[in-house]
Amino acid sequence: MNKTELVNQIAESADINTKQAGDALQAFMGAVTDTVRKGDKLTLIGFGTFSVTERKARDGRNPQTGETIKIPAKKVVKFKAGSKLADTVN
Repeated sequence: MNKTELVNQIAESADINTKQAGDALQAFMGAVTDTVRKGDKLTLIGFGTFSVTERKARDGRNPQTGETIKIPAKKVVKFKAGSKLADTVN
């Protein structure tokens, strides 16, 4: 599913037009982005949690040359599925 298909499904499920559904999705994505940018976590009970974690610096290998390279530390966004969401795929 891509973003357009998601907007169409939201519009159909909520009985709203696609512009309103697109605006709602954009607002949701903006809220998630703002929250994780600040280093906070966003929890949607039963659905999941968006958070930021630190990835340590490490050595890697260039697959073309086999040369060892340094991969710098960085922050990454993590999503952990909630129990209701996880149960739907089992």
